[in-house]
Amino acid sequence: MAKKRPQTKAKRPQTTGGARAAGTDGEVPVVGAREPCPCGSGRRYKACHGRAAAHAATELVHRPFEGLPGECDWVALRELVPAATVELTLRGGLPEGVPAVTLATVLPMAWPALRRDDGSVLLGLQNDTASGDISRDLADTLQRALEAQPGTPVQGRRAPADSPRLQDLLDPEGAFEPEVHSGFEFWVPDPENATPEVTASLERANAAAIPTVKLQGVDAAYWCETPEKNHLRWVMPHPEEQLLDALARLHAAGRSSLGEGTRLVGSFRAHGLTVPVWDLPSGVLAEDVEKPAAEFAERLAAALATDAPLTADERRARGGLTNRQVTLS
Repeated sequence: MAKKRPQTKAKRPQTTGGARAAGTDGEVPVVGAREPCPCGSGRRYKACHGRAAAHAATELVHRPFEGLPGECDWVALRELVPAATVELTLRGGLPEGVPAVTLATVLPMAWPALRRDDGSVLLGLQNDTASGDISRDLADTLQRALEAQPGTPVQGRRAPADSPRLQDLLDPEGAFEPEVHSGFEFWVPDPENATPEVTASLERANAAAIPTVKLQGVDAAYWCETPEKNHLRWVMPHPEEQLLDALARLHAAGRSSLGEGTRLVGSFRAHGLTVPVWDLPSGVLAEDVEKPAAEFAERLAAALATDAPLTADERRARGGLTNRQVTLS
């Protein structure tokens, strides 16, 4: 049986923006969900002014990384890449005592964030979030990590509905350049001198990581190796309907592959973007698809620029692609 969640009361009432008390110019204080609403309506808070706050906290943001530099790579690191890091640039620079802020795909013990002994911050991306806005939850975690004591992890929580998002905290002109790692040695500053427990944890994590390589010639395309075949998964920024039409045109014309033995098998949706997927023979490595991927990008650009109605063959190809499409988020 589920345990009852203990009721807690704030020492000082908070207020909720956007909800004004009836007949007053002040903001309505936030109280317990079952308590009478302070606006004087006679209804419980959750059925009155609490509705807007609850909706704001749970409303799903379909493109949480939109507007950030490297949106496609944010999606890839969230959903596709086992081990990677990116140096983040904050608006206004780093606070005193924080030498660096680094985004990581995952952290030890699935911590949302970690303030290292030297004051630097690691922010974990592949974590469950408490609200429907990943960007807001990550920004809340980042802000708390910047103020945490060195040497301590930061736990997750539901971010306040009016708190900043990553788009508010990160420099919009900052570079976003993922570094893909073969393992999780970036967890510790000196893995060779780590304790036996940490070494064992690293070995388990490394054993579970799928080998992954980021292509250099095109944006947000990631090769990965699996036991039976390899894959290329390419996060694309184009509007979904336009992209599917373009892929269908190329597929119907026999121009959607990345070389002999490769095949465009479908796509999936992730955080508002579409991710086409190719099957590759097990002998095809990341460097082998660099040139074919660049050539495909040129064919795709031409197909995206075409607005003629799809032919019957192209419509059938589009139907086949959409029938194999799944949504990850």
